[in-house]
Amino acid sequence: MDFALTQEQQMIIDTTRSFVETELYPHEMEIERSGHLPMELIREIQAKAIDAGLYAANMPEEVGGAGLDTLTWLMYERELGRANYALHWTCVARPSNILLAGTDAQKEQYLYPCIRGEKWDCLAMTEPNAGSDLRGMSATAREDGDDFILNGTKHFISHADIADFSIVFMATGEEDTPRGPKKLITAFFVDKGTPGFTVREGYRNVSHRGYTNAVLEFDDCRLPKSAVLGEVHQGFQVANDWLGATRLQVAATCLGRAERALEHAVSYAAERKQFGQQIGKFQGISFKLADMAAELRAAELLTWAAGWKFDQGTVSESDMSMAKLKATEMLGFVADEAIQIHGGMGLMDELPLERIWRDARVERIWEGTSEIQRHIISRELLRPLGA
Repeated sequence: MDFALTQEQQMIIDTTRSFVETELYPHEMEIERSGHLPMELIREIQAKAIDAGLYAANMPEEVGGAGLDTLTWLMYERELGRANYALHWTCVARPSNILLAGTDAQKEQYLYPCIRGEKWDCLAMTEPNAGSDLRGMSATAREDGDDFILNGTKHFISHADIADFSIVFMATGEEDTPRGPKKLITAFFVDKGTPGFTVREGYRNVSHRGYTNAVLEFDDCRLPKSAVLGEVHQGFQVANDWLGATRLQVAATCLGRAERALEHAVSYAAERKQFGQQIGKFQGISFKLADMAAELRAAELLTWAAGWKFDQGTVSESDMSMAKLKATEMLGFVADEAIQIHGGMGLMDELPLERIWRDARVERIWEGTSEIQRHIISRELLRPLGA
């Protein structure tokens, strides 16, 4: 690997960071205190992001995106990750790349409007009784002539309240496996307003204020077969082909928040004086800063390496899991230590540290818990030995 940034990568980093500091930071306090992200603010920042070329930057150039390679995209995600999650995710949207798996007609209806900022998408997999065990989902879609009829409930569905459509994964059959019967899964496009499809307010969350979740209910919701994304019974294949890098995206945004927390900690340690000297000169503080920096750089290297390997076609599930595991757990550690260095002031909302600390907690849960990541890593270690 060449560790030197290209001129283009440095320009993207500088442009994105400048946008975050100028357009997102000023609104953080308002969103954190109200827990609400007004649509007029979304549209205002969205227009600026589109003008800056930062909107839908994860998408290929041929469909109207920035065409970034994976490593550069992750660097862009790191810079966005420095800000309040609701602000950067909603106002500088990155449509799910699973939309690229659609037919030409589906791309016209769903993909291109998302890239232009005219629509928002959301993914619906998780159920009340089937979180990490997606094959255990109970929501179903059954064929009825030329249609499918959907029934069941999804929850923890991010920003479904503003999404114009959902990409919903439903059990459509069953297959025998060496470990017993397993559900066959199919992905569907479901437009908001479709009869039998209801979006209800979700749960209040201590992490990512302003970034909402919802409960989706399906009650004899009828869809034409043209609403299937990919092939019938091949929902897992579609997800595996197109959603693999989402764990790296989580890792990259965690890097940005950790970096911001470390910057605050270093600045405070250099300025704050106790017992006649700067607190950064005490080993109790200086060693914390050293450990924070080392953990951050280790997570960064794992993430960049996985991104680089993704583009080479050599990345493994373990590579991505290691990056996600290390970055999310590192963020929790760095955020906690940054608050400890600041003392009581670290918990006051005048600083972003208490937000970063709260927001860090969900990262070890969504997009695969830390336990799931450890399972993937250990399975890859043991499989060659037949264990």
